[in-house]
Amino acid sequence: MSGPPTQMTRLEFERLVERALRKLPRSFREKVKNVAVVVEGWADDETLAEMGIEPPDTLYGLYRGVDLTHRDTSYGNVLPDTITIYQGPIEEDCLTREEIIEVVRDTVMHELGHYFGLDDDELHEIEEGG
Repeated sequence: MSGPPTQMTRLEFERLVERALRKLPRSFREKVKNVAVVVEGWADDETLAEMGIEPPDTLYGLYRGVDLTHRDTSYGNVLPDTITIYQGPIEEDCLTREEIIEVVRDTVMHELGHYFGLDDDELHEIEEGG
């Protein structure tokens, strides 16, 4: 087989990300401000090195910015925070479209958790139902 059976166009993938954002509870959606959500193919080598990730490990998503818990009255006139969702590794690791949908949703939620000030340990605890 040439390539994973779950590849989709960038537009299809972006729509999955948009759908994950739309399905957020309204109380969370209303608190998300000054955040750009973008889709890229893969994290570049510099980003992986910065995050301490060595192949074959990779990233599904990345939040860059000042989370809500670190903003004060001096926060303003800044470029948007960025949540990047990486299409390549998600497609590579998923066997079905349904699995891609689930991983995209989970990744969007995880990165938004960082925006709200949660660290990876706290997010893993929440994700595991703790």
